[in-house]
Amino acid sequence: MRVIGLTGGIGMGKSTAAAAFRRARIPVFDADLAVHHLQAKGGRAVKAIEAAFPGTSKEGAIDRTALRHAVLGDRHALTRLEHILHPMVEAEERAFVARARRTGKRAVVRDIPLLFEIKGEKRVDTVVVVSAPKAIQIHRVALRRRMNKADVEAIIARQIPDSEKRR
Repeated sequence: MRVIGLTGGIGMGKSTAAAAFRRARIPVFDADLAVHHLQAKGGRAVKAIEAAFPGTSKEGAIDRTALRHAVLGDRHALTRLEHILHPMVEAEERAFVARARRTGKRAVVRDIPLLFEIKGEKRVDTVVVVSAPKAIQIHRVALRRRMNKADVEAIIARQIPDSEKRR
C-alpha cells in the first residue's frame, strides 16, 4: 500500500487537495481533525491540556482561542502542548493506516500540516506539498479563523518556510 504525505503551511489549500484524494476514493487521515476531536468535549486530550494550561478548557472541551493565547509566542509552552497531542494523533494515524491496509486499500493519504516539522516524511512513501502565495495564505487564515494578521504571521513563522517545504 502506498502512503502519501500531504502537507503545506496553514491556509495553503490542503483541504482542497485532500478532497481531491477523497474523490479518487483514497482514504485521508486528517491530523487537524484528529486534534479537534482530541480537544472536543470528552476528548482524550482535554484533561491533560487543562492540567498543563489551566483555564484553557470550558464545559469539558478545550477553548481553542484560550489555548492559542497560552502557547503562541512561547516555545516552551508549545513544546509542552506538542508532547501531549502528537503521541495521541500518531496513535490514531497508525490505526487509520492499519485499517486501510486490512481492507485492501491501494493507497492512503496522511494529511499532516506539520509533516516535516515532526519528521513525518519518514512514515510516507511520497510527499505532496500544497503551496500558495503568502498574501493569499494570510487572507485565507484571517477569514477562516477570525485572527488578526500578527497572530496569523506568528503561526506561519513557527512552520518550516513554504520555499523549503517545496524544495
